Amino acid sequence: MDHISVLYNSKRVLIPVNEIIRVEASNNYSKIYCSVGRPLVVAKVLQWFELNLPEDAFYRIHQTHIINRFFVKEVQCKNRLQLTNGEYVQASRRKQTVFKMMLQKIAAE
Repeated sequence: MDHISVLYNSKRVLIPVNEIIRVEASNNYSKIYCSVGRPLVVAKVLQWFELNLPEDAFYRIHQTHIINRFFVKEVQCKNRLQLTNGEYVQASRRKQTVFKMMLQKIAAE
């Protein structure tokens, strides 16, 4: 899968999967943060992204966040990540097993 197709401002937009840094949930909307351009707010729930993004690169580390492991710059403390765009994301305690799996894949590279 190279792209995902979403509706943004009543237009169909193709977003390259390898440019997505993270997806943040907000009620029935999601904000897609990409390496190029500004964030896009789309009318999709986070679960839709969880089902449609590649499992080997994207991890849901919080109730409101899915991140792309290829954009993780640094792990701080034991559950805080700094992303390559300078943002920080906190992993929840309930998602610790998913978080640890992601860290193992990052370390293996």
